Amino acid sequence: MTQPSDNMVLSTENLVKIYPDANQPALDGLTLSIARGSIFGLLGPNGAGKTTTISILCTLLRPTAGKVSVLGHDVVHQADAVRRLIGLVPQDIALYPSLTARENLRYFARIQRIPGRQLEARVDECLELVGLLNRADQRISTFSGGMKRRANLAVGILHEPELLFLDEPTVGIDAQSRHLILERLAELNRSGMTLLYTTHYMEEAQQLCDQIAIIDSGRVVARGVPSELVKTAPDCENLEDLFLALTGKQLRD
Repeated sequence: MTQPSDNMVLSTENLVKIYPDANQPALDGLTLSIARGSIFGLLGPNGAGKTTTISILCTLLRPTAGKVSVLGHDVVHQADAVRRLIGLVPQDIALYPSLTARENLRYFARIQRIPGRQLEARVDECLELVGLLNRADQRISTFSGGMKRRANLAVGILHEPELLFLDEPTVGIDAQSRHLILERLAELNRSGMTLLYTTHYMEEAQQLCDQIAIIDSGRVVARGVPSELVKTAPDCENLEDLFLALTGKQLRD
């Protein structure tokens, strides 16, 4: 696999993942590249391979075959180097409910080896960014769904990663929290952070992402600028129309 150019933060080549006893591969030759400074949307129906892809890119899961480079490092053989440069906001809330928001961020900041003299300032900065500084000393167990999602985001950006992975970060939350999260992600991107974003909300992807890839059955079925993809698709007025045209209307429970 050729080394990515300075403009590419991530590339995969013929990525395959086969789970034991599965009827078909979760990923079946997935090839992607993501430019530095972009907000890249990875879209697909349930079971398309989005979470598997992110788990491999974040070094949490080993691929069955194929090659993956993240920020110039091989995710299998240079996993520690990759982890230092990326952030992850997982689909599930990855917080300790019995701890306060501040205590959670302090804990994860220590794991990220943020120096003590910077730790408290960085914790407050991240809590303020997601609108939780005034709730910093409340336990996570008392938070609403939207507040938990915002705290989850704060943990993911503590160490100022170059590349941030977000796996459905606005699922099941109120409109106000969704609006704040999308605004803050746009701000992080303007500051230089590259984002890889998965969502089932097509309007979010169309609003936020400058590039998208739609995947199904572990393969890319479309890729490009959202507005341009919609324009070139017959009888499609928006990204949701295109998504359904490419992946079908059959339920994927």
